[in-house]
Amino acid sequence: MPPIARRMADIQPFHVMEILKRAHELAAAGRDIIHLEVGEPDFPSPAPMIEAAQGFLAGGHVHYTPALGLTALREAIARFYHDRFGADVAPERIIITPGASGALMLALGVLTNPGDEWLLPDPGYPSNRHLVRSFEGQPVPLPVYADTRFQPTPTQVNAAWTPNTRGLMVASPANPTGTLLSLDEIAALQHCVQARGGILIVDEIYQGLNYGVDASTALSRLDDIFVVNSFSKYFGMTGWRLGWMVVPPAYVREIEKLAQHFFISPSTPAQHAALAAFAPATLEILEERRHAFADRRNTLLPALRDVGFQFATEPQGAFYLYADISGLADSSETLAQRLIEEAGVATTPGLDFGDNAPERHLRIAYTTDKARLREAAERIGRVLQQR
Repeated sequence: MPPIARRMADIQPFHVMEILKRAHELAAAGRDIIHLEVGEPDFPSPAPMIEAAQGFLAGGHVHYTPALGLTALREAIARFYHDRFGADVAPERIIITPGASGALMLALGVLTNPGDEWLLPDPGYPSNRHLVRSFEGQPVPLPVYADTRFQPTPTQVNAAWTPNTRGLMVASPANPTGTLLSLDEIAALQHCVQARGGILIVDEIYQGLNYGVDASTALSRLDDIFVVNSFSKYFGMTGWRLGWMVVPPAYVREIEKLAQHFFISPSTPAQHAALAAFAPATLEILEERRHAFADRRNTLLPALRDVGFQFATEPQGAFYLYADISGLADSSETLAQRLIEEAGVATTPGLDFGDNAPERHLRIAYTTDKARLREAAERIGRVLQQR
């Protein structure tokens, strides 16, 4: 057989999928498994979106859309930015994509030359570094810690910048930590990156899932950045595979060319479903769910503290807790295996999120109801008492 591309040696598996696989095996054998490992809301897609998709499909004309997406959807997103955040974003700058992953592929495809370095917070979302590598770039981890809420600073960026650095990627709210960057902090990072001739990509995929602080967008302050978003998290459309990206005008045509070849177009039924995402009835449902996530966070966080987990920061967004387990075990991977086998609770070891003390951390998703979260904490506590 022909040799596999050299880049694949640097592409690691998504370890949480191994946990998920084992969880399904145990469930098939009759075990009751509480899923706290996968970042997927447990709520169904909101009814107005289902109805919009069904109405569209009933017409039978399910054809390609333009590569950049339906004009009506791009305009709806622009109105949403204006009405919710006071940001004026031209619809022409908005690119509809097959999930946020598709948006990141397009951004990196347009921006990355072989050997270009991208600065990425560590811990951070694992696919980012592998997407950079897929386009022959070099991911450069920026170790981030609790004293900066696991977010990078301009001082760090300046210290890590080299002649080969292309840009910086940040997330607010962040996965796996759930922490936020303020608009002032994002502006300071952009000033730093821009002064060095680089590009800033801001991941706002969990925008809207904010607790105790209003949601915001970097686009209310900055124009010359890339902003990636998704219908998967706040809007609850994971399986529909739909996202979007806002780019500076000079990049739109280049993005369009890649989108034509990579994807032809985003999913047409998903786009018609998403047109209903911004209706008042849908937004009311989504806000009720956001409050439910806040209740879940406030249920699970103290329950896990009671059984020995430590939290250097409390999440203000997304639906994850990033727990320090160093007082309970030497290895988060070993602990995750023990919890699924002995407690029937699936969690994600820090190994997935980078090289910055992964053995000390577990990511725990509060994407199930409060009763199950309390039960999960009780099961974990019983297992830990057996040390």
